[in-house]
Amino acid sequence: MLKGNFYNITTIANEEGQVNLTLELNAAHPIFGGHFPEQPVVPGVCMMQIITETLQDAVQQKVLLQKAGLMKFLNMIDPVQQPQVDVTLTYKAEENGGWKVNATLKKEATTFMKFQGVFK
Repeated sequence: MLKGNFYNITTIANEEGQVNLTLELNAAHPIFGGHFPEQPVVPGVCMMQIITETLQDAVQQKVLLQKAGLMKFLNMIDPVQQPQVDVTLTYKAEENGGWKVNATLKKEATTFMKFQGVFK
């Protein structure tokens, strides 16, 4: 789990089917020592974990990624230059017990990641 260590949530609005939050990245986290020294970049797997944890908090259950129909990393996140990131996540229950999810990580006009997929 990355929340509370790698990032902290500074604002959150949670309605049925949608979560909007702003998170603050911890630029001193050890992950950035290896990814990459003197040029920190948030790893794509961490962006996916942020989406997973946001969904889990919204639906109050553990989930696993089942299918990623779209996963685009459009811009790098340097936690020193861009310590705050806005996350928008919409979710809809599926008949098989899964969750159809659309998510973006961005700040103002810069989109870092777009995701569409299914968790169960």
